[in-house]
Amino acid sequence: MAVPKQRHNSSRTRRRRKHNEQKKTVATTVQCESCDAQHLPHRLCDACGMYRGVQYKEVVQKVS
Repeated sequence: MAVPKQRHNSSRTRRRRKHNEQKKTVATTVQCESCDAQHLPHRLCDACGMYRGVQYKEVVQKVS
């Protein structure tokens, strides 16, 4: 297996990884079917704990 003879400096490393910075975008969100809150696609809703019409997690509501 190839082993580098010298260490790459930070600027060279950053230049090599520069194309990855373009991929850093705002995550897309979808609207929950039951409570209309925004959440990540293919994830449980944090507000109500439902995913595709099935209750997976009990969410405790704060009493003020």
